[in-house]
Amino acid sequence: MIQVNIVEFRDNTADLVNRVLYNGERVVLERRGKGVAAVVSLEDLLRLEEMEDKADVKAARKARKEKGSVSLAEVKKRLGMK
Repeated sequence: MIQVNIVEFRDNTADLVNRVLYNGERVVLERRGKGVAAVVSLEDLLRLEEMEDKADVKAARKARKEKGSVSLAEVKKRLGMK
């Protein structure tokens, strides 16, 4: 994993993006010494989103089994939505 500050990233964007694209490296952008963003390959991003989707489905299934669930219509009513 490569860590660079925002100025370094701006000055070396093409090289860093190529390292992500061709070498599979990940770049962490730092501001004041703390990570604030990352540049990853599209493949990594899609894998992460797939994992999040699976976790959401698992949580939804668990919630549906809980007693005292509230219907969507009831939630909308409570929130003053149509």
